[in-house]
Amino acid sequence: MPYPTDLTDSEWEIITSILPDNRRRKHSLRQLWNAIFYVVKTGCQWRFLPDGFPPWQTVYYYYRQWRNRGIVEELHAALRERVRRAAKRASTPSVAIADSQSVKTTHSGPQRGFDGGKGIKGRKRHLIVDMLGLVLGVIVTAANVQDKRGLPLLLEQIRDRFERLVLIYVDGGYTSGPLAEWVKRRIGCCLQVVPRRASTATFTIEPKRWIVERTFGWLNAYRRLSKDYEYCIDSSEAMIYLAMIRLMLKRLK
Repeated sequence: MPYPTDLTDSEWEIITSILPDNRRRKHSLRQLWNAIFYVVKTGCQWRFLPDGFPPWQTVYYYYRQWRNRGIVEELHAALRERVRRAAKRASTPSVAIADSQSVKTTHSGPQRGFDGGKGIKGRKRHLIVDMLGLVLGVIVTAANVQDKRGLPLLLEQIRDRFERLVLIYVDGGYTSGPLAEWVKRRIGCCLQVVPRRASTATFTIEPKRWIVERTFGWLNAYRRLSKDYEYCIDSSEAMIYLAMIRLMLKRLK
């Protein structure tokens, strides 16, 4: 029985055009991807995958292999470039927005702390997105890691991938200390603070920053990301990329 999370024919053609594979396998690669997307969307545990999918041990094995070998990130990057070109944009951005989100965890694994500002014990997702809201990079840390400490780690991760990047919008939490000077010297980008608007009785949208907030909203629609259910942060980051892969495939089809 097909599930709403299953790949359509056109979506599967997009994946195979990026990751061609002609090996004969016992289980269909398409069904393996379907199973992984089912987990990300529904939030179920691996061992509770429905019987219509390959055995959960097999699905989890391929997931770990694709995560550890960078296949998930490779597919994500290729899809992001296609979505940008479809939107009449250059394949890589010149402007980005950075922000973070603290989420609760369900395991007492490594990389876990307390975010005093948000009152959350768990982990923090540091995200940088383009002006379409597409993820350029993500790192997950303990929740007690401040934004001004997390941003350099994130920028070091992507510094060689986006040569056109010259401007990054941030909020006031990133301005204390010599962070702006470090970003200019090390990354070659300028940080520009988007000031918060004065409090009003009605809801107001923060200029520029609403884009990254919308991306967090997209991620929250995937139940596996409603909290951080992963033991290791590699899986925490991979789940974010997988959610964005599913979202971009829907756009491209």
